Amino acid sequence: MRVWAAIAYQGTAYRGFQRLASPEEPTIQGVLEGALSRLAGQPVRVRGAGRTDAGVHALGQVIAFDCSWRHTLADLQRALNAVLPPDIVVWALGEAPPDFHPRFEARSRIYRYLIYNAAWRDPFGRHLAWHVPRPLDVDAMRRAALGWIGRHDFGAFGRPPRGQNTVREVRRAEVHAHGPWVIFEIEADAFLYHMVRIMTALLVAIGLGEGPPEATVAYLGRPEAFPARAPAPAHGLYFVGARYERIALPDPSLFLPVTPAFPKAILETVPDGGRQ
Repeated sequence: MRVWAAIAYQGTAYRGFQRLASPEEPTIQGVLEGALSRLAGQPVRVRGAGRTDAGVHALGQVIAFDCSWRHTLADLQRALNAVLPPDIVVWALGEAPPDFHPRFEARSRIYRYLIYNAAWRDPFGRHLAWHVPRPLDVDAMRRAALGWIGRHDFGAFGRPPRGQNTVREVRRAEVHAHGPWVIFEIEADAFLYHMVRIMTALLVAIGLGEGPPEATVAYLGRPEAFPARAPAPAHGLYFVGARYERIALPDPSLFLPVTPAFPKAILETVPDGGRQ
């Protein structure tokens, strides 16, 4: 039986999602496969929708795996959450088509970057958001992000896997402010390596008055300009999820808790009410 699962994790303690050659280096994929193999009594391979970097978090990472399980899927979810570490949770799970692949079937992917814009740092959320102490012009950032919408060569903002082309289609690029929290959210058919973090760094520079909103457009079609900016810190980035035709994911805000260090705003801005 092939199973899909939606998981959330805090990536602080991990070297990213993808399993590494050295088992001593903890990864999300490695931990998930270890937990599933323990429950199934045989090796289980996990496929993911996105390969987040070290320190990057996820609200709705989508995985798929084949598993022989004699009990209900609800029992499997409870068993998995009982053996997984506290910084990883399976908040939804269901049976998938036998050939479902979360990476290759994703129609689009959504990322969100969280900025804490206040004079003094938040010690409780220091691994969850980028602290920018100087005031940001959110309206200028919002106008700048709109320039990325459409199909463009984003080579100035990242590198593709295995030397592929750098053309991507951005379907949404939005900037929201909720009190001291500034959220940059972007949806595209696919992303380049470090693309969202480099974009965020440029948006923050524009918000600080270091360039006009039109600076974002000036880099389009100029892969030789890579990197357009040094990447923003990894710990402010969240993989929100992916959209599919053959599976329907529930709203993560119905399952994920809100704490003082994890603002309600970052869950409330899940697109389309969170249904991806």
